[in-house]
Amino acid sequence: MPSVLIDPELAEARAGIAGALSLLNFDDLAASRAALAGAFPVLPPSEHVAAQDRMVPGPAGAPAVKVRIYRPKGIPTSTRLPGLYFMHGGGMIMGNLDADNARLSQYVEQIGCVVVSVEYRLAPENPHPAPVEDCYAGLVWTAAHAGELGIDATRLAIGGGSAGGGLAAGTALLARDRGGPALCYQMLIYPMLDDRNTTPSSYAITDVGIWDRATSLNAWQALLGDQAGTEGVSPYAAPARATDLARLPAAYLDVGTADLFRDEDIAYAQRLMQAGVPVELHVYPGAYHAFEFALSARLTQTAHTLRMAALKQALTG
Repeated sequence: MPSVLIDPELAEARAGIAGALSLLNFDDLAASRAALAGAFPVLPPSEHVAAQDRMVPGPAGAPAVKVRIYRPKGIPTSTRLPGLYFMHGGGMIMGNLDADNARLSQYVEQIGCVVVSVEYRLAPENPHPAPVEDCYAGLVWTAAHAGELGIDATRLAIGGGSAGGGLAAGTALLARDRGGPALCYQMLIYPMLDDRNTTPSSYAITDVGIWDRATSLNAWQALLGDQAGTEGVSPYAAPARATDLARLPAAYLDVGTADLFRDEDIAYAQRLMQAGVPVELHVYPGAYHAFEFALSARLTQTAHTLRMAALKQALTG
């Protein structure tokens, strides 16, 4: 891809991000996860936020699921706050709760909400439906224990970035189809939605160095095995496969023009609108996948501001 298509400020950070992600080796994911964990600094939750880990019931016959609960310090659980149920990114093959401590602390502090983040099982050791079923089990627990957590169950949103955004969309579909917890909003940050990888952007974005076509194909293969790209893939694994998007919660989606998920995300937003779902969509010129690692870039700051404003409006009015 010509470098002119990358925002100049984001281009400065691109090499460092791509260098870290070059440690990803699908032939040895265990070692890759350890290497990547060392490449990206792990920040603790904010000093103004209380964070607690819990083990909660997983899907039937499956292990318990770990969640991390973030809440503003000094506010008793008797005070009901809006809630956000969040899924981390990592292509379904990596990532953990620690990666989002800083981001989720900001949501807690700036919105005044409780956040519950889920650590789902990873592929290929745990292929579909393990990741999304873990996410759904954690959501069911969160809604059932809303009072204990100090969450107003009528103001519960779901969200995530990249693979987490895809899992959030899939979990929202599961909640609708199973008559599960009511959700007021879904925040889908450059979500991973379509295992088919047949859009123009999925073919064009091949050499940015940050989650390009080959990486995406390998990740979907890890999640779905030989079914990836074939007929019959579940919409709960690849939400772009869903034929009915009606009666889903209002949505926020954002993606960059240099992100291979660009076209599938725009198409999903359009289909949500066509199904009668209110949608806020932002497409950032020159932004690649996971561009917010470029912390000082203006596009990153703009995206943070708009995400925060949208979520605050959805949760607090």
